[in-house]
Parts: sequence; C-alpha cells; structure tokens
Amino acid sequence: MSHPLLRRVLVAVTLVAVLWSIGRRLRSNRGHGAPVSGHRLFHRNLRLARLGARGGSRYALHRARKTFASVERRDELDSQFQLRTAEDVTRELGNMKGAMMKVGQMASYLDTGLPDPVRQTLASLQSDAPPMSADLAAEQIEANLGAAPDELFLEWDPVPIAAASIGQVHRAITTEGVAVAVKVQYPGVAAAVAADLGNAGWLFGLLAAMFPGVEPAPIVEEIKSRLHEELDYELEAANQRRFAAHFAGHPFAHVPAVIDRYSTSQVLTTELATGARFDEVVGWPEEERNLAAETLFRFSFGAIYQLQAFNGDPHPGNYLFNEGGRVTFLDFGLVKRFDPAETKLFQDLIIEMVINRDPVAFRALIEENGILRPGAPFDDELVEEYFSYYYRYVLHDEVTLIDADYAAAGVTHLFDTDGPHRELMRQLNVPPAFVVVQRITLGLMGLFAQLEARANWQAIARELWPFAMGPPSTPMGEVIARWERDRAQR
Repeated sequence: MSHPLLRRVLVAVTLVAVLWSIGRRLRSNRGHGAPVSGHRLFHRNLRLARLGARGGSRYALHRARKTFASVERRDELDSQFQLRTAEDVTRELGNMKGAMMKVGQMASYLDTGLPDPVRQTLASLQSDAPPMSADLAAEQIEANLGAAPDELFLEWDPVPIAAASIGQVHRAITTEGVAVAVKVQYPGVAAAVAADLGNAGWLFGLLAAMFPGVEPAPIVEEIKSRLHEELDYELEAANQRRFAAHFAGHPFAHVPAVIDRYSTSQVLTTELATGARFDEVVGWPEEERNLAAETLFRFSFGAIYQLQAFNGDPHPGNYLFNEGGRVTFLDFGLVKRFDPAETKLFQDLIIEMVINRDPVAFRALIEENGILRPGAPFDDELVEEYFSYYYRYVLHDEVTLIDADYAAAGVTHLFDTDGPHRELMRQLNVPPAFVVVQRITLGLMGLFAQLEARANWQAIARELWPFAMGPPSTPMGEVIARWERDRAQR
C-alpha cells in the first residue's frame, strides 16, 4: 500500500481516537461545570469511550495480524480493518445525533481519497441515520403545533423519508391538499449539540497542532454560531424564504416554499419535492452528471454575490436531482451571511489570483486580512502555489475534469504536514468569514469528484463574478441569462 493511501487508511482510526479523547474529556468535566450533565450525557460519553476502546483494540490486533501475513494478504487485511472501523463509527454516530454525527458526515464527503467501502459506509450518515420512533415524532408535532399529526394533516406518513443529525423528515398532505415535507427536530438534540460543542475548543486544539498559526477561538465561535443556528427552524425558514424568493421560477435551481402554518422553531414544513438522490446521479450519463454539477456550482457560488449569503452544508442529502440539470435545494439551516467588506475581499482575492495572476498583490491581501503572518519568510510564489488549490479549477480558461485523483490531491496539498508547504502551514490563520466558504469549497470538490464533473469552470465563474460579467458560456448559462432578462423586465 502506497504511503499517501496509508495516510488515508488511518483516517478512520484517527476519527475513533479523537472521539475517544473527547469522551475522556467530557467525563472528566462531569460535576465541574460541564455544559450538560446527567444520565443522557453519561451514556453519550460512554459510547464515545467504548468506540475508541474498540477501535484501539482492533487496530492492535490488525497490526499483529499484518506482521505474520504475506505481502498479498496485507492489503486485504487493511481493507477489512478500514471497513469494520467505519461501520462501527457510523453505527455509533448515527445513533448519537447532533454535532458528533456531523463529524462522520463530513468525513464521508470531504475526502474522496477514502477507500470506496469506507466512504460509502460513512455516507449512510448523510440521509439514512437511524430515525426516532413514530410515536416520538408525533409527540414532537403535537407539542409544537398543538395537535397530533393525524389531526393536523389530511394524510401523515409515520415512516420518515430522511433522518439526519438534527431532525428527520416525514411526508404529509395538508387539509388544503398540498403535499409537504415536515422536518421534526429530535427532542434533546439541542442539549446533545451543546454537550459536543462545550468541548469544541479542545477539539480544535488539534487543528492548532497542525497549523500553529491558527487562532482556534474565533473559528470555534464561528462554528458554534452556525451549528446553534441550525437548531432554530424559524431562522432556517427565514433563510429558505429568502433563497426561494430569489430563485422563484429559476429554470434549474428550485427551493421549496415554506408553509408557515405548520412551522415553528422545532418543526419546519415545506412543499414536498421529488427527485433522485445523489448516489443515483453518480450512475447517470456523463452529460447529466455535468449538468447537475454546473447547477450546484452556479447556485453555491453565485449566491455569494447575488444574495451576500452562502448555503454552507454541501452534503449530498441536501439535494434532489432531476434530468436536465434541475436541482432542488433542501436544507438552509447553515447559511452564512457576509458583510460588504467580506464580499469585497473574496472578489479582490479572485482578481489577484485568477485575473491578474499577481502573487505579490495576492500575498499583500492575505497578510492585511490576517490569513498569513506579515513578513513570514516565504517566497511569494510559494504562497501563491499553496493557495492556488482554492482557485485551481478556475485558474485557466479551459475544460477541467474534477475526479477522485483531483480531489484527493487537493486534500493532500492543503493538509499534508510532511509536504513542501509544511512550514508555511504553520504560519497560516483562518478568519471566521472563510470557515464556511472553505467547507463548501472542499465539500463541492468531493461531490464533483464523485460525479467526475467536467466543465470550463472559469468561464462559468466569470458569468457569476460581478467584476467580470462574462457572457453565457454554456447552454445552461444562455437559458439563465434569458430568464434573468425576462425577470428584470417584469
């Protein structure tokens, strides 16, 4: 097994070790001002500790078996170990809900270098987590809407169509005859998230060990704020209304309308949408996969400049796909809003990196904005080379394929502490405004890699950048341009 792949093999083991350490830390806080205590937290921590212990014991046994195995047998043993560890992590996190479950979700779509069986196992966290019981969901509906679901709705399906880290979704038909999706928050999930985030500062100390220049506190506060916002379905409804109004009638991007009458801070009801899940789209013809990726790209990055907002949770369960590039966007719990100065910085960085190709000016910008320590002893070209990954797919006016090799090379480029940029990485910081942007950039690259998406990304991006305003570069771009002209005339 090659050295880079071996590093990825250990991702699952590292995840277990981190969870085990969190569990130890949480247990040490019991009775000493921990954010949440009691029976539920004790069992939550116990699960983490047992998960770590099982992972450690299994790894020791795995190493012993490899010592006596033939060269041909070692790769097979590695694959079995990866899969069993991932299955264990998936089972435990799927039952835990909250912030810890999101760790597993992100592991599944951020690193396409993970072996397929491992990634697919973790991917079950994206939309098929173990649901709460039908009775408990009904109790949540009654507590929030004042009546049982079979009284409120003409029809109610007690079997959820999706279950994830914070809530699950049920089909229903309103008394007006409208088919809807009803998202019901798990009872107690707010306490679970608070317990997880209570120790997030310690967890992000691991990030500081890899990037000593990072200031963990602002990053932790940014992530805490975004995750706490996800718990507020009234805020999510407001976000969704804003996106739905902007994309109303759009030929490719669809945002379901919010049904206010059946929505509260813990229940969110929207129009029911239909379409294929991401894992099905991966098997579609190349043309359809490229169209799906183009819509995701236009929606995600266009919103920064059109709405000064960013829908920052790019896991596959948040999308439904139809042929011809039509995509329904489902989850608006994690939306980052940008102020004018932040949006201008994004534009200026693109101008210097992509348009002007000026490494001196690019470096000056990141130093002025606290991303790189001023005067750090690195050539401007080395700094440009490291940061170029975030812009790599739009650097050249040509068709670029984003596949598994592309995405895996990018993760190695950004996070390899033994690579050519290791000293530079030690002096980098991540301002809060960039946390969500980086997450969706890496997340989308992972999704595009699975789609093996191919496009002239720079030409499409120039249509979206307000400082470029390029002409339509694809058939989809031409349709959208006509739609925008018609809308402006109405």
